Amino acid sequence: MPERRLFVCTNQKSGIGEAVAKALKKELKAQGVKTMLADGRKLHTRIQTCSCLDRCEHCKKGPGAALVVYPDEIYYNDVQPKDAACVVASLAASAKK
Repeated sequence: MPERRLFVCTNQKSGIGEAVAKALKKELKAQGVKTMLADGRKLHTRIQTCSCLDRCEHCKKGPGAALVVYPDEIYYNDVQPKDAACVVASLAASAKK
């Protein structure tokens, strides 16, 4: 089964990074897209924290964390827990294309 991973940076802002990761996990379950069909195959999405994504210049001044969707190479900057629903919804929509 193909996997998609969301890596959430906890290097500069460990508290917010952990909170974003937790909110994303919760939203994946709430929206029912942790495992979904994409192109006729099951796609499993996992959330992981990581040390550094080298995106500090994009979110250093804001209150959020950086994250990247792999293998899609989609970057989100300055993400806060309240943004989790939007991020997950956009991932679900992109997988259905």
